[in-house]
Amino acid sequence: MVQRNSRASVGGDDSVLSFPPPPAPDRGATALDLVYQAADVFRGMEKHARETEARAQSLCTNALERLRLAEMRAEAAERAQRELIVSAERKLQDACRALEQAQSCIEAQKDKLTAVELRAEVAEAEARQAKEALALVEEAIRKRLLRANPDADGRLTAVA
Repeated sequence: MVQRNSRASVGGDDSVLSFPPPPAPDRGATALDLVYQAADVFRGMEKHARETEARAQSLCTNALERLRLAEMRAEAAERAQRELIVSAERKLQDACRALEQAQSCIEAQKDKLTAVELRAEVAEAEARQAKEALALVEEAIRKRLLRANPDADGRLTAVA
C-alpha cells in the first residue's frame, strides 16, 4: 500500500495529493487527524453553502418585494391614467354639449335678428306707404279745400 501512495506522488499529477509517509507507529493518529481535517473542511464548505443560500434567499426575497412594489406602482399609475382619461372624456363631452348649446343659441339669435330685420323692413315700408298716403290726403285736402275756400290757403300755409 505504501508503494501505491509513493507512486501517485511521483507521477507528477497535479490533481493527486501527495501525503508524506507518516512514521509507522503514528499511522492511527495521523489517519484520525486527517479525518478531523476532512470533517473541518466539510463543515466549512457546509457553512459557506448555508451562507450562500441565505444570501441568495435574501436577494430573492428583496427582489420579489421590489417586484411587488413595482407592480403596485404600475397598477396605481394605470388606474390614475384611466381615471384621467375618463375625466378628460367627461369634460370633453361637457364642452361639446356647451358648444352645441352655444351654437343653437347663436342660431336662435340669428333667427330672431332676421325676424326683427324683416319686421323693421315691413314697418319702414308701411311708414313710407303711410307717408305717401298722408301726402296724398294732404294734397287732396289742399286741392279740394283750397279751391272751395281761397282764404284757407293762407291759414294752411301758416299751420304747416
